[in-house]
Amino acid sequence: MTPKESDRVIGSRNLRGDIAFAFGLAAACYLAWMLRKVLFLLYVSALAAVVLTPVVRAVSRARVGHYRPFKGRAILILLVASLGALTAFGFLALPPVVRDLEEFSHELPVRLPVFLDHLKRIPFADRLNTAEISSRIEDFASNAATYLLLSIKNWASAIFSIGMEIILTIYFILEGDVAYRWMLSFFPLQKRVRLDAALQRADVRMGKWLLGQGSLMLILGLLSTIVYATLNVRYAYALGVLTGLLNIIPVVGAAVSICLALLVAAIDSWGRVLGVAIFYILWLQLENSFLLPRIMGTSVGLPGLSILAALLIGSELGGILGAVVSVPTAVLVSVLLNEYLVQREDPELETTSVDT
Repeated sequence: MTPKESDRVIGSRNLRGDIAFAFGLAAACYLAWMLRKVLFLLYVSALAAVVLTPVVRAVSRARVGHYRPFKGRAILILLVASLGALTAFGFLALPPVVRDLEEFSHELPVRLPVFLDHLKRIPFADRLNTAEISSRIEDFASNAATYLLLSIKNWASAIFSIGMEIILTIYFILEGDVAYRWMLSFFPLQKRVRLDAALQRADVRMGKWLLGQGSLMLILGLLSTIVYATLNVRYAYALGVLTGLLNIIPVVGAAVSICLALLVAAIDSWGRVLGVAIFYILWLQLENSFLLPRIMGTSVGLPGLSILAALLIGSELGGILGAVVSVPTAVLVSVLLNEYLVQREDPELETTSVDT
């Protein structure tokens, strides 16, 4: 075979290989798109395992006398504690809400005309069709049970997803090291070491984020519960716990908790609404000027614009769950971008330019 024929054969093999690679890549992208919900669930579970692993290690290192739980028992302890707290919250928070909703449904025919009469006195509100508003509210109240039954399927699907996420997170915590080493084995040794170092840095920063975010949630939950109870706002303890939990979602969580607390406070008096509004104004000042710089510090290391962009992208792709994991994901992406894409100047060239 002549050199020209040999080059022609090699070129045809390379062309067939490129075509096969292109078709394989297209098939992989199509499969990933079809399985996007499953892949997102796996990603969220893996990220939750990465964030919660330091907590599990801390519990496993704790000693009660001569007893020291290993990793499996530490996970069980955390799971039982979480389920116990959730059950206690349900027993303490839900009965007053259900009781008030029942009273509201019974008193609606009497209170609704009075409310609509007050509504007409508001400027520009007299143009509203109060008869249509009244009929729609009464129809919704009478068919509330039907709406609830129709949404059971959605609730069941959400509960199933949450249960699968918890199970996958537990498996990732227990067997995450094996999966992590398996993933790194696909890279050459030199690149593997570099990627491992970058991911370890991201792991440390995400652990610090969890510690700082948990501290902020605890402080806000305690302060809001005290303020709500002092102002005699309805469901003070339930609102306080919910306010602390929602603070895990940047910006949006605080906005939702503010609107919910103001709405509940408006049921009784405008003075309580004013008190809740003043509390949130003071909290925003305290959080932004004192707590965030000292608790978070440089653990996240992301500007506010990056956090907002990550929040918008995460909520668009994954809803509430995507918003929750948006900041840890942004931390991971920033570490990888800083490692592989950010161009740094050569220290020797920089020193030479300064001397010149």
